[in-house]
Amino acid sequence: MEKDGRPNWDSPMQFVLACVSYAVGLGNVWRFPYLCQLHGGGGFLIPYLIMLLLEGLPLFYMELAIGQKMRLGSIGAWTSISPYLGGLGLASVVTSLYLCLYYNVINAWSFWYLFHSFQSVLPWGVCPINSNRTGPTEECEVATPTQYFFYRETLNISSSIEEHGGIHTGQALCLVLAWAITYLFIVRGVKSTGKVVYFTATFPYLVLFIYLIRGVTLYGAINGLKYMFTPKMAELANPRAWINAATQIFFSLGLGFGSLIAFASYNQYNNNFQNQAIVVSLINSGTSIFASIVTFAIYGFKATLNYEDCLDRMRILLLNTFDLAEDAISMDSVLEWIEKLNTTYPEQFAQIADKVREGECNLEKELDTAVEGTGLAFIVYSEAIKNMPLPQLWSVLYFFMLLLLGIGSMLGNVTAIITPLRDLKIMSRMSNELFSGLVCVFCLLLGLGFTTTSGNYWFTIFNDYAATFSLLFIVLIEVIAVSYIYGIKRFEKDIEDMLGHRPNWYWKIMWAVTSPLLLIGLFIFYIISYIQGGTPTYQAWNKELGESVVTEYPVFGQVFIVLLLVSSVSCVPLTALYAFCRKRKERAYEKRPSPVSTVSV
Repeated sequence: MEKDGRPNWDSPMQFVLACVSYAVGLGNVWRFPYLCQLHGGGGFLIPYLIMLLLEGLPLFYMELAIGQKMRLGSIGAWTSISPYLGGLGLASVVTSLYLCLYYNVINAWSFWYLFHSFQSVLPWGVCPINSNRTGPTEECEVATPTQYFFYRETLNISSSIEEHGGIHTGQALCLVLAWAITYLFIVRGVKSTGKVVYFTATFPYLVLFIYLIRGVTLYGAINGLKYMFTPKMAELANPRAWINAATQIFFSLGLGFGSLIAFASYNQYNNNFQNQAIVVSLINSGTSIFASIVTFAIYGFKATLNYEDCLDRMRILLLNTFDLAEDAISMDSVLEWIEKLNTTYPEQFAQIADKVREGECNLEKELDTAVEGTGLAFIVYSEAIKNMPLPQLWSVLYFFMLLLLGIGSMLGNVTAIITPLRDLKIMSRMSNELFSGLVCVFCLLLGLGFTTTSGNYWFTIFNDYAATFSLLFIVLIEVIAVSYIYGIKRFEKDIEDMLGHRPNWYWKIMWAVTSPLLLIGLFIFYIISYIQGGTPTYQAWNKELGESVVTEYPVFGQVFIVLLLVSSVSCVPLTALYAFCRKRKERAYEKRPSPVSTVSV
């Protein structure tokens, strides 16, 4: 099934690095550490690694095999397997398009923070002065400088999704820059992407290693590392931990988007993709664990500082209330003095009892506070960075690493759109440069909506709903199609044709039984969660309170969520219906009797 004239990777190493650059993304840095924190530290690694073997690795292998065998993008590959399955590829393209629209906005934020890192004082380290120049800005005072910089300076966020405003010029320019770089990296297809991945796939590891050395030497880092490596085994009995492990593996490897099929389609026909699938999957999971060690070291540093600030406030409160000498209470004895004074002077202590309860100091509680997503990447990390020596250096390194992780993933996301569309005859006549440029400009123009004052709320909708339910559906149909429509035996022969040997029993059991059952379970879980969840909600920024408040989506937001879910999933049945009608029409045409010419008679 060789396709003449199709470009190839210069070497198998380029393909591996492209897969690593795509799969190892922002989720490894901000989603996996959050799940570890949520589910009892290192104990989460047990369900995570089990799900890697039962679900992630077999499905990753399957997509690489399909791409390499068919030598086509997702639409062409699934249409080759069956005309009724062409909608799978189309659904992958639609989902990848949605992802591209909002994913590059994160890269724009990284550019914004990176540019603001080259200042003598980091702008998220202090509150700006108000217009009267009498003190800090009120919104910054009630929040924190890091929150203020993210929500007000970076997003200029409105108070709800229903409040619309103009485009944030700085963010729009950063988004244009992000798309310009993406275009330059994909303009010549695998020939340009293959060169770029040597840097985007490797440099983040250098930064993570530097951060690891710095992180473990930070004051209080040991508290975070103890928290991570002291597993709470009771969490293994929590079904949510297993479900989160399965979904994290699924999304982290980038299954269902069509990127892996597209990348593999540029391989040599006899390339050993089996070993590559194992290597990339292990690198991806290893990176998640590595990034978690760095993150928990920084968690420990931040939590220890917060805990000691709390103790200091409590110490001052006790000294002032009971008129004690300045050196009477040390930081280490604050909690003992609280018990002692409560017992000795109960009436006097009752006057401050409410303040003591409200400001209760607990290191474990500080470490238990789980934060994910943009909150971890742009607020928690920024908070920690500003307290480090030479914060500008660590800020530049961190946001440059985020940028490379984001751009590396974007290369795969855009390839998942361009490759299958370029395989279509109508698009193949257009030059690579022009077609890639049109795709990037189209995504940029739509993505500008995320730079408006309500843009972050629309970003949240896309992040929560555009590529979750639909991907589960796509991959479930994929594995059923390969196992029961195309057939395991035919798939085995294809693999033998490429590798020289058939896959062993492990792969066949996973494809035929285990992975489909797990995906069906996840699919049912997501449907039940959506139904039981009631009206969808989002976090709206309240500048008076200086915090996010849970708010229900308005009717138009709920309708948009439904359209977002249906638009990609519906590609599968609609394309199958179109193929059926077309085939029926062709059969009817073939059965029609040929007209008899009276002249010839």
